[in-house]
Amino acid sequence: MRWWKMLGLAGIMGVAATGVVIARAERRRRAYTPEEIRARLRERVESPRPDDVSPKA
Repeated sequence: MRWWKMLGLAGIMGVAATGVVIARAERRRRAYTPEEIRARLRERVESPRPDDVSPKA
């Protein structure tokens, strides 16, 4: 029965480690300044689109 406990703890630690990785990625994503975000959005709007894709409103 003891190995079940170890397996469970290892699973919990894996979930916690995944959460840490996701939280770090989210912090990096939110680290953009508003000016950087505006510039990226403007680049997307000005970039050419394929003819078969229509913009969504």
